[in-house]
Amino acid sequence: MASTESEMGAVLQSAVVVQKNLERRNQMWAFAIVGFLALITIWSYAVDVRYVYLATYIWFGLIYGMALQYGRFCMASAFRDLFAVGVPRMTVGIIIALVLFSLVSAVVTGAGQSTFHPLPYGYQSVIGGVIFGVGMVFAGGCASGSLYKSGEGTVASWLVILSLSFSQTWFATAGGWLNYFVPASWTASAAAKNLPAQLSPTNGWYNQYMAGYIWNLPATTVAVLTHIKNQFLADFVGNALINTILPAVLILAVVYVFWYRKSHLKNIAKSGARGWRLELLGCWSMISASRRTAIAGLVIGVAAGLHMWVIEGLRHVFGVINAGELLKAMGHTSGLSIQDTVFDPGYWYITTQEAQWSGWLLRVLGFHEMRNIFYGLQNGLPNPLLNPPGWMSISIILGSSVMARLSNEFRLKLPTLETAIWALLGGALMGIGARIGIGCNIGAFFIPVANGDPSGWLFGLGLGIGAYLCVRFYNWWINRRMAKEDIF
Repeated sequence: MASTESEMGAVLQSAVVVQKNLERRNQMWAFAIVGFLALITIWSYAVDVRYVYLATYIWFGLIYGMALQYGRFCMASAFRDLFAVGVPRMTVGIIIALVLFSLVSAVVTGAGQSTFHPLPYGYQSVIGGVIFGVGMVFAGGCASGSLYKSGEGTVASWLVILSLSFSQTWFATAGGWLNYFVPASWTASAAAKNLPAQLSPTNGWYNQYMAGYIWNLPATTVAVLTHIKNQFLADFVGNALINTILPAVLILAVVYVFWYRKSHLKNIAKSGARGWRLELLGCWSMISASRRTAIAGLVIGVAAGLHMWVIEGLRHVFGVINAGELLKAMGHTSGLSIQDTVFDPGYWYITTQEAQWSGWLLRVLGFHEMRNIFYGLQNGLPNPLLNPPGWMSISIILGSSVMARLSNEFRLKLPTLETAIWALLGGALMGIGARIGIGCNIGAFFIPVANGDPSGWLFGLGLGIGAYLCVRFYNWWINRRMAKEDIF
């Protein structure tokens, strides 16, 4: 008996030693990642002070990645959990984050330091959102969720990013049979723009979509539509209150009534509350259950606002309005658009820089040239080492890895064949949806909504519809498989 207890004690002691070694190794990895980014920053600053512009994207990306991993901040999970099992925690957390970010954005915009530009609004926002919503549920993660899950060691998320990247390049440069789907009005409108001939503006589906349709749509914010003369008040009342906070409160009320109230009403009633006090306690219980996601949302909201502020400040310091001008001044002209620009949103954004990765690689391999509006006129194809938003996405992955290591949540997780197929399919759909909707769950929903752009809600509506349809499909798929297993 004593021998058995001794053996058990030795096993437990060995397990403790293994766990401590794992924690120590994870901490070393976390510090190594931060040290690596610090070395890049110091070295690049020593070479040319203007590289601080790129470093800004790096460090804000690190913050985003750490916050995303801490709060498990994923819109695919939010919709899937809500529609599949009726759990609203992530949905509520994201809505809270939207509200917090809208207040920070109002301050930044009111101070004249915002880099945000509203997106064109039209039915394409809903269509793109639907396709993206289906894709993110298939993939098991949205654009931001796939990045942070990659940092945790989820190989399926690496496949999502790969597919997301290449599908965008294909969709933005393809012609051929896709030209048959282009309305004649788009072709005529694109031709009337008198764009440089080397861009082939009237050839290629996406060229005509952009020049013949998207550029003709209105783009504005609610602050502008309110016609309030005081800019600071217009930003808080128009952008924050009307466009974000009031719709957010309505959504929270709907989620509470249909997904939370029934299952928790009995527990809340034990408090002795009655009437409206009972309902308010229920709402507070729903909101407080999302505390970790809300904290992450607060960090993201503040960081995203500061990100705009710092980038706008650096543009003033260096006398530029786009990173392409800085790259050209430093002698890096390869990959610039014909306007000497590169993709440089000035705030948190995902998907376009991933499209640039695949576009740059395929261009180097000789598969396509920059004879299109997406790359040739607007975003360019800079070397990934000189791509500020590209470094932001890399840092999101690394920031997530840092947080996962520090919390001992990093695990290399290999997908099954079925999961890998869903990941590739979902990533491809997200890429196509992002190009149709001119952004992803961050660039076309989260950022626009918080900055007073009504097009964000249209994309969000599409996300909800697409996610709901995909959840229903998954339920059918699982029931079908279970039925087959019962038969055999």
